[in-house]
Amino acid sequence: MRAYLNGNEAVAAAVKLARAEVVAAYPITPQSTIVEKIAEYIAEGSMAADYIRVESEHAALAACYGAAVTGTRVFTATSSQGLAYMFEMLHYVSGCRIPMVMAVANRGLAAPWTIWADHQDAVACRDTGWIQLYVETAQEALDTCLQAYKIAAHPEVLTPIMVCLDGYVLSHTEEIVDVPDQEAVDRFLPPYRPEYKVDTGRPYVFGVGAGPDVYPAFKFYQQQSMMKAKEVIKEIDREFANLFRRSYGGLVDPYCCSDAEVILVVMGATAGTAREVVDFMRRQGERVGLLRLRSFRPFPVEDLKELLRGAKAVAVLDRDCSFGYEGVLATEVKAALAELPARPQVAGFIGGLGGRDLTPEDLAGIFRQCLAGVRRLDKGEAIIIGGGWQK
Repeated sequence: MRAYLNGNEAVAAAVKLARAEVVAAYPITPQSTIVEKIAEYIAEGSMAADYIRVESEHAALAACYGAAVTGTRVFTATSSQGLAYMFEMLHYVSGCRIPMVMAVANRGLAAPWTIWADHQDAVACRDTGWIQLYVETAQEALDTCLQAYKIAAHPEVLTPIMVCLDGYVLSHTEEIVDVPDQEAVDRFLPPYRPEYKVDTGRPYVFGVGAGPDVYPAFKFYQQQSMMKAKEVIKEIDREFANLFRRSYGGLVDPYCCSDAEVILVVMGATAGTAREVVDFMRRQGERVGLLRLRSFRPFPVEDLKELLRGAKAVAVLDRDCSFGYEGVLATEVKAALAELPARPQVAGFIGGLGGRDLTPEDLAGIFRQCLAGVRRLDKGEAIIIGGGWQK
């Protein structure tokens, strides 16, 4: 079925198709309409799930944690300050290896207070042990939520997943979305039947205390599972493509990279504009390309090495800032390429903070600076687009 949906509606449709059994909800702009739409599904009887209205985002994730350890497929969603309020529970969920899915409608963090999009909220949770997948379109938001439930519950992964979609640009912008039928989704995503759960017949302890003698083992296996997730993400994307005829490349989505002199690395919806800019500059004879990073955690080091090794320069566009240094993605890309014998120069750019538009002219300007030879490469001095505002 084809429907005209925005990104939030597409996520809600995916949660319904995934047959989530418990949804914990606390509203925060711009994600609120995700849980509002799910509430409509439950109220009209088209979705069989328990809907828990909680007093905070921290409580929302705690409720999902409690439901998930009983062997229940769960869902919640948040944004910005709400995700920050969940921070303590993020570690509990990942440390207990709870395979849940949470949508994050990306929004800048206060202060100053804003409701507009950037990636600071999710990127700040980089080290919490959650897989982070960033989507470009409403269609990809729906499809990635379905994939995420299967990835998270894979026996070699057992790791929670954030599906990140840019606030307003995706969450509130409508497009034609192919909504798969329930029978096809059921073939792709079987019921959630975990081996370990709260069961009086087979008692287990979740969130147990651990001394220094065993604590490192827990973290070792958590890291191993995150690394194994790289292949699982690719494998499930291929499986999804075989059934639904749509693929997103697994960890990365390259465009015109094979012969490019300059490659722009981005995450999220900015890739749509960047792709048009690449086409325009290619028609002018410039050898430029785009690499959309779909998986921020686990970080696709091997893919980046393979796809970027032939470029003369790599421009990394962050919608976040690690204050005192540079954009987080730029740092990660530099580290990934550090061992290449003849690695490309890497230039970091920061833009789109607090919802500021990233125009085709902005992106073309990044390409042109790199083609001309940016002189701030590898110094941690990211160029901030829209910085230097004066009264």
